Amino acid sequence: MQARYPLLALVLWLLAGAAPLATPATAADLPLNKGLVAVGRLPAALRDKFGETFGSGSGMAALDFRKTDTGYAGEVLLLPDRGYNVEGTTDYRIRFNTLSISFAAPAAGKAAVAELKLEDTVLLTDKTGKSLTGLDPVGLNRANGADLPGAVTGAVSLDPEAIVRLPDGSLMISDEYGPAVYHVSAAGQMLSATLPPPAFLPMRKGAVNFASNNPGPGASKPDPEDPETGRQNNQGFEGMAFNPADKTLTVVLQSATRQDGGDKKSTRMNTRALVYDASNPDQLTLKAEYVVPLPTFKDGDKTVVAAQSELALLPDGRLLLLSRDSNNGWGVKGDTSAYRRIDLLDFSGATNIAGSDFDGLKPVAPKGMLDAAVKPARLTTVVDLNDNTELAKAGLHNGAPHDATDLSEKWEAMAIVPAFDTAHPKDVFVLVANDNDFLTTDGFQVGAAYKADVDVDTMVLVYRLQLD
Repeated sequence: MQARYPLLALVLWLLAGAAPLATPATAADLPLNKGLVAVGRLPAALRDKFGETFGSGSGMAALDFRKTDTGYAGEVLLLPDRGYNVEGTTDYRIRFNTLSISFAAPAAGKAAVAELKLEDTVLLTDKTGKSLTGLDPVGLNRANGADLPGAVTGAVSLDPEAIVRLPDGSLMISDEYGPAVYHVSAAGQMLSATLPPPAFLPMRKGAVNFASNNPGPGASKPDPEDPETGRQNNQGFEGMAFNPADKTLTVVLQSATRQDGGDKKSTRMNTRALVYDASNPDQLTLKAEYVVPLPTFKDGDKTVVAAQSELALLPDGRLLLLSRDSNNGWGVKGDTSAYRRIDLLDFSGATNIAGSDFDGLKPVAPKGMLDAAVKPARLTTVVDLNDNTELAKAGLHNGAPHDATDLSEKWEAMAIVPAFDTAHPKDVFVLVANDNDFLTTDGFQVGAAYKADVDVDTMVLVYRLQLD
């Protein structure tokens, strides 16, 4: 007999153990990483039902998961970002994909092969039915109830980075351009949009300007190229999680705002998390805001900040935050990543700065130095994705040789599902997917073929965590 968790059951499973987001974390109850149990791939040249190159796991949400006679199977939503781009952006129609996944119970010391299949693709539209676009914003779109990032085509510009499924089947999608949070129907139509406090909005010459300095064909670069305050270019709402127990939606900025040290990679560690009351997803109400101290690591004699890429909710209400370095791994020049980890994110004891002067233009961490009156959240490492002992279970590695078995650069999507172990009923699987940047030598998007220098497959890593 199969144990099955479709969408409603997944929500009930979360509700059974979920607690408020401020649940304290101690060393004694830190989730135990039981290792890599499965790995799956989809080929870089795969195309979706619209004939365009599939790829880019920027966000993930579980739809269905079950135990089978031989292992496990389920479905997830995988959210790509704004499309293939090397220089500038394109009029890529924003979408989300449904993938099926199945894998056998792993043998000791070896990860199982996860079978992945692209099942469906849904395009996102605005309230009028117009497709959303990946083009860099050049102005404001006022046709959808708010001043949203707008493309030269008149469409809403969206660079999607995280996705969650609500109990009614509708979706919340976060983006980098705003940064903003969009409520979307199951069919992909925008229902509403929420912009953050002024401290987050990118300002140039005293006005909101959503450009990310990645202009589309024929467009000019913004002036100045970087915002003066607000989110840095390409550092918007990367992580998002929904807690059905208290109906809160948490979003995290990828790295610090410009005024909080985000103007330099070495000082951008103090990012912010917003916690919304999402009882009405079309009228999100800000209830808390915290400073999140991103991890730092050494690159030679330099201190480098690991920007965060995803947020996920454990069934006991605690949060996992995925942070990583850049420019290392298969598909890019560097072969060895220095930092890719999943941390437990703990808000207990942190200062709630929602509604304070820090939500305006007063920096909470000028030049990266956190205000002495503000206590930040805490991070504790749970999974190190660069652990070569674990990667070797699937024939993977971090570092040389620089080939397709060298873990790719960007890991940006997470989903949590039950492990169905009667001996450890609280155990979960953590699914982690990469953003392959649509890199393929046989690509096609927006009506044209393209050829990257390398093929980078879409991959899903499956880890097991013990929570009791």
